[in-house]
Amino acid sequence: MAELNVLAARVDLRVGAAGSLKAKRAALRPLRDRLANRKELSVAEIDHQDSWQLACLGLAVVATTPGRCQELMDSAERMVWSRPEIEVLGFTTWWLETD
Repeated sequence: MAELNVLAARVDLRVGAAGSLKAKRAALRPLRDRLANRKELSVAEIDHQDSWQLACLGLAVVATTPGRCQELMDSAERMVWSRPEIEVLGFTTWWLETD
């Protein structure tokens, strides 16, 4: 049986220029879509849905090796940091236990 490795992340963001929920979602959409286009990565907005300037994304990576999980999450983190209009307040990762 193949090994199952799961790496999750919480990404706290600030969209300082957003003056409405519509503006925040418009700023986040390209990042969310780009992350979601990765085959091995799942993304969802998990907190601050009613805040104009704050956002929180949850990311999850599943792979057969821990190294591949880390590689994919590192790539996702670089994508997040590459958006100058979005301030990264925190990027926290943790491994999920599987039996």
